[in-house]
Amino acid sequence: MLTFILIFSLVACNRNTPDAPLRIGTNFWPGYEPLYLARSLGYLTDDKVRLVENSSTSQSLRRFLEQHTEGAALTLDEVLSLYQATTDACIVLVMDISEGADVVMGKPSLQQLSDVKGVRIGVENTAVGAYMLARALQAAELSVTDVTIVPLALDQHEAGYLSGKVDAVVTFEPVRSRLLAAGAVQLFDSSQIRGEIVDVLVVRKSHLDKYPEQAHYVINNWFGALDYFASHTEDAVTRMAPRMQLPASEVVAMYEGLTLPDRDENRQLLTRAPNTSEPLRDTLHQLNRIMQEQHLLSDPVHVEQICIRGEYL
Repeated sequence: MLTFILIFSLVACNRNTPDAPLRIGTNFWPGYEPLYLARSLGYLTDDKVRLVENSSTSQSLRRFLEQHTEGAALTLDEVLSLYQATTDACIVLVMDISEGADVVMGKPSLQQLSDVKGVRIGVENTAVGAYMLARALQAAELSVTDVTIVPLALDQHEAGYLSGKVDAVVTFEPVRSRLLAAGAVQLFDSSQIRGEIVDVLVVRKSHLDKYPEQAHYVINNWFGALDYFASHTEDAVTRMAPRMQLPASEVVAMYEGLTLPDRDENRQLLTRAPNTSEPLRDTLHQLNRIMQEQHLLSDPVHVEQICIRGEYL
């Protein structure tokens, strides 16, 4: 009987022990870099977490849907797009809130946002790019028919502007700083739509139910990396600079338009208070409405069905 109990216990433990690392899809964005800082510090080890680098959040979204990853760093608008295809996804962490890091940059001749009427605007073929452009045009009381949209991959933003291929571009750091240095003007930024451009970590719900300890592990070490960045900034930026392809002296500036919520702030955003919904869900409701108005969603999303779990914080 004792032997049977021991064997049964071993089998039960085995069933809940992941046999492969948690794969998380990311693209280059300063708000995601603390994951790579955590890896550099040895907080996240390759046997437990594998960071999968993609060219854009749209590619991260696609690979998540194709089940090449169990997790993905996405913007909230992309979570809404994701939920049109699957409900097997759960928000477990707010990584950053853009408060000026996402921008529309234009030629010096464009003195105000309304001046973009009739010009060529470069934008990445991603949900967040389309969303930023839609909100900027809305603020200028224009529509997409008033401008010429030029699809531009992220690595073409700077060259597209400098070569004259486009007159304005929807972009973010570090391209923003480089274009400012080249004489471009900032026409619109995410501080004007505060709280709408939010990056979150999404993990497959079915995976969380089987391996909740993996979410705890990633999130605990995410906050460990944020603490290290705050308390050992010089060493942190030295580690981060090569990946970001920046001098160490310029890394901190990349975070001036970003808020990286700490553990307590995450709890506030992801936790439902009595008789209220989670603050992040309220934001999702607002985004859902705006994206439908701007025809960025093929169908409305039932926001109340979106899985939000603050229990791993």
